[in-house]
Amino acid sequence: NKNRMELRKLEPGEHRNTRELWETVFSEDSKEFLDYYYYFKTKDNEIFVIEEDGGIRSMLQLNPYTLWIEEDSRPCHYIVGVATECAYRKRGYMGALLRRAMEEMYGRKEPFTFLMPAAERIYTPYDFRFVYDQSQTEEGGADPGCFEQQDMLSFGHLSCKTVTFEDASMGDAGEICAFVEAHFTEKWQVYAERNEEYYHTLIFEQQSEHGGIRLIRAEGRLAGFFLYADEDGLEIREPLYLPEYEAAFAQAVLALTEGRGDRVKLYAWEKGTKRIPMIMARILHLESMLSCMKVREGQEMDCSFAVLDPFLPQNSRVWRIQGGETDGGKVRVRETEDSEGVLTIGALTSLLFGYRTIEEAAQEEDVIMTEHLKAEMKKLKVLKNVWLNEIV
Repeated sequence: NKNRMELRKLEPGEHRNTRELWETVFSEDSKEFLDYYYYFKTKDNEIFVIEEDGGIRSMLQLNPYTLWIEEDSRPCHYIVGVATECAYRKRGYMGALLRRAMEEMYGRKEPFTFLMPAAERIYTPYDFRFVYDQSQTEEGGADPGCFEQQDMLSFGHLSCKTVTFEDASMGDAGEICAFVEAHFTEKWQVYAERNEEYYHTLIFEQQSEHGGIRLIRAEGRLAGFFLYADEDGLEIREPLYLPEYEAAFAQAVLALTEGRGDRVKLYAWEKGTKRIPMIMARILHLESMLSCMKVREGQEMDCSFAVLDPFLPQNSRVWRIQGGETDGGKVRVRETEDSEGVLTIGALTSLLFGYRTIEEAAQEEDVIMTEHLKAEMKKLKVLKNVWLNEIV
């Protein structure tokens, strides 16, 4: 029956059938970007849809990433392309798709899923919580901002070295990975694994938005790079450069803006002027998530708590977590009977990612924590250094 509503997961060969819905709902996306997305991203992603009246009326896409969580690398999914055709809204389709996708990811023991929300209130009822604020800034135009003010004479100390700027080609991906690994990943606790394929895809993604990956080389060696796009003005994302090449980074950006006079937006730049809540996460397989966590150095932890998870009731159990020096700082997780308190899955998410303090979490609705439980939970090394700047 063509008119009946049916929720299902598409076969890979059917993925392109969702493009029309994407174009209708996200009309701001360019044809070039969608050509890129439907060629690269839908090759290995998963798409859940609701079909009714002979067509796809609602969808949710899961894009795979390998995430590092402390010392563990886990397959996870980024939720994108959540869309419902206008005439079919207010029927609970999004909630149905989210539930189905979450159950599937839970079944694979994925620790959590993440997304960039159109609005926080859409996802809070499903226990998604913000876990990452992105540093952003806008420069240029009438107010020249930091780049012009930065004394360009400080560029002088580079003059003995030849500094060049060029766009990355496919052959540079390996060098970019090695550079990130050598200088940056150490300080991130949660981030998407950056292998060659990751940067190959990013080059195409940036090119689909009239940009690229701009490399900063000093005497031929990589000293930094950043992603740039140029659709509605210049946007720069995730500049990663060695500290002594800050002036070179400024110079590279100025070279791109030459003679344009418009404002430049910088995303995920550590010196950004404001922090914007950017990424929400939802714990899926709680046991996997907890077993990625670590205990603060020199601490021994042992506590138990009940968890309330209305959407993934398999998580709603009493958990005991222990850990310390003997386990190399890793958390051990098992089920137990005696609980010292109750945590909702949402409160626990905010807590594990260090987005809320123990005290703040304890104030949340349905949360009950004894003093001992609070003291023990403070021994957890929370995941404060999150670096998730993926767009799709």
